[in-house]
Amino acid sequence: MTVIYGLEKCDTCRKARNWLKRFEVPHEFVDYRANPVPPATLKAWAASLGGWEKLVNKASTTWRQLPEGRKSPASDPEWALLLREHPALVKRPVVVTDDGQVGVGFSDNGFKQRFGVGK
Repeated sequence: MTVIYGLEKCDTCRKARNWLKRFEVPHEFVDYRANPVPPATLKAWAASLGGWEKLVNKASTTWRQLPEGRKSPASDPEWALLLREHPALVKRPVVVTDDGQVGVGFSDNGFKQRFGVGK
């Protein structure tokens, strides 16, 4: 089953969830602020996406408000700690399909391609 990780009040997460419902794609939603993602899972997502930079939303207000010293974590544990302390830094939504593929973000066309529906 597809799992959508995001924040309950995030508009993009809502759009993704509504799209999945509309096209009857079975899925589960996990609010990662209420249910923090384990560091090993964050590390696996980052590796699957091509690095921590692909998982972190550096355009966010949360990122811009971080002290400069926190914006360049030097290790996986430092990245994981930063994301645990500031879950809004994770790009949303994180979409994990049952085949283990990890993706971030939502677009109608992207989801149509990914799930092979709505064409």
